Amino acid sequence: MAETKTNKATTTTKVAKKEKKLRVVLVKSPIGFSKDQKRTVTALGLNKLNSSNELPDNQAVRGMIFKIKHLVRVEEI
Repeated sequence: MAETKTNKATTTTKVAKKEKKLRVVLVKSPIGFSKDQKRTVTALGLNKLNSSNELPDNQAVRGMIFKIKHLVRVEEI
């Protein structure tokens, strides 16, 4: 007979951690800046001036924000 084993790690429920978020607001137009900075603005989900987006606080997002820090305002949520 085949025995079935259950793993405690798979049967326990994970406690949801409150994920930190950042609110990024476009305060200066990317016109006149390099293409990669314009693409970074759109990758962050910012279209028009004063548009904002809530993004997870991780290294990838922080790297994009650092690249265009002169164009955006950042708030921790």
